[in-house]
Amino acid sequence: MTPLQITLLILVICIVILMTVYFLRVENQKKIDDRLARIGSKNATRTKTASAQDKNTIRADLAKKLKESEQQEKKKKRRVLAERLQNAGFEATDIFKFWIASFASCLIGVMIFKLMGLSGLPLILIGITFFFGVPRFVLSKLIQRRQKKFLNEFADALESMMRLLKAGMPVGEAIAMVAREYGGPVGEEMMRVYNEQKIGIPLSEAVQKAAERMPLTEMQMFATGITIQQQTGSSLSEILQNLATVIRARYRLKRKVQALSAEAKASAGIIGALPVLVALGLYFINPEYIMLLFITKPGKMLLTGAVVWMAAGVFVMKQMINFKV
Repeated sequence: MTPLQITLLILVICIVILMTVYFLRVENQKKIDDRLARIGSKNATRTKTASAQDKNTIRADLAKKLKESEQQEKKKKRRVLAERLQNAGFEATDIFKFWIASFASCLIGVMIFKLMGLSGLPLILIGITFFFGVPRFVLSKLIQRRQKKFLNEFADALESMMRLLKAGMPVGEAIAMVAREYGGPVGEEMMRVYNEQKIGIPLSEAVQKAAERMPLTEMQMFATGITIQQQTGSSLSEILQNLATVIRARYRLKRKVQALSAEAKASAGIIGALPVLVALGLYFINPEYIMLLFITKPGKMLLTGAVVWMAAGVFVMKQMINFKV
């Protein structure tokens, strides 16, 4: 294998490992949240009915609930991709198109690296990366970009809705007016809520569905406020005003955290890019000196270790400065 092929193989292995760790962390966090929610609900129901049921009935109920939870987990795994597509702004029925795009990505990646001279195991790893990793990475970036756009306009949309409600406009018409005034994710989600309300779905349920499509704390707060208002009949304009204030405060705190962590992010980027820049500089100054890392066996071992440990260090630094508010 040529030095270029060895370097590409190392990079592909590092990318596969990092993507696997990232997706396993996300899935484990979702499983932990689901288990905690189920445990809380089970404990609440168990304390209410323990005095009226015997041990055998409790065991039968627990076994039944465990089977139901396992079935629900299987269904959730099937729905994860559809939910992520909805979070990115696509339809849940676009799963087939997603797999076609994944296959096209795999084909393009394999063809490019095949033309570069790779073959065998490195080419297989590249195909797996471009089929499973790259499309999901792009989908995650699309979700983050859409959520960022949504947060930038959500507080203004709530204040506009509050002013329309104070002017005497019904809730449904206020939502429709906000959907027409604001474009992007805010307008899309508000228009969906309005259309679902028109076909007979209760407003609280329509907003809860919107919160599932846009899984943000701010949207959950909005859905909770609408649900409480529908149940208690309180002033919706006051709820929206308080919610807009809270969202703006959270947004300011997020920007402050980003500003304070900018130095650490820049340091991580410089540290990660420094070895590559030094290697390129040495190659242009003295190619025979730097090529020993690619030609000799000890040099290949040192280069492999350096790449792996640098990738691990950059990943650790990224996790350390990834603050969540």
